[in-house]
Amino acid sequence: MSEARDDILGRIRNAVSGGTRAEAEARLKNHPRNLVPARAASLDAEARAALFVSMAEEADATVARVAAADDVPREIARYLAERNLPARLVVTRDPKLDDLPWQETALAVRRGVAADDDAVGVTASFAAIAETGTLMLVSGPESPTRNNFLPETHVVVLRAGEIVGSYEDAWDRLRAARAMPRVVNFITGPSRTGDIAQKLELGAHGPRRLHIVLVEDGA
Repeated sequence: MSEARDDILGRIRNAVSGGTRAEAEARLKNHPRNLVPARAASLDAEARAALFVSMAEEADATVARVAAADDVPREIARYLAERNLPARLVVTRDPKLDDLPWQETALAVRRGVAADDDAVGVTASFAAIAETGTLMLVSGPESPTRNNFLPETHVVVLRAGEIVGSYEDAWDRLRAARAMPRVVNFITGPSRTGDIAQKLELGAHGPRRLHIVLVEDGA
């Protein structure tokens, strides 16, 4: 069994790397780009934002556009009150969320890692892909992956300058900004499944709701 396993893994390794370590390292260093759909190419900033919002809403996310970062807590309070959801939040320690005026609302805010009884979680995006309305979230000490999936309602703060056209652009942004994280999550709309009787169910493997607060003046 071990011999067969080693043979299979060896063939996969050779297919991916071209057979040599040097070739594999060269491929990783050069980052060859894949095809980019026409709808995501050569868009200006406003067109990227408009396409992102359209595609995200098509995937059952909700999007609210606010003028400045200071408007974020009020928008989150409005969203939760409108849906009669708990006004108690767990917010990641991401620096992008540090200086928001949470005290100007009646929200009860806890900073840190999501627990089993946290119903609403707030995280910050790293990037967003207009092509499919997808958020790119990266792991780190200030952005634990469990916060993206454990709370039933997930609120993501997105700056307009973080929206790129395609997945290739998002990977380029990540490589230029920081070392590769342990985990990269691509999230398009709330969690769902259609496995049971072909009926769509939201919240199957993660959040039942995804609300995106898009900050217009964010770089």
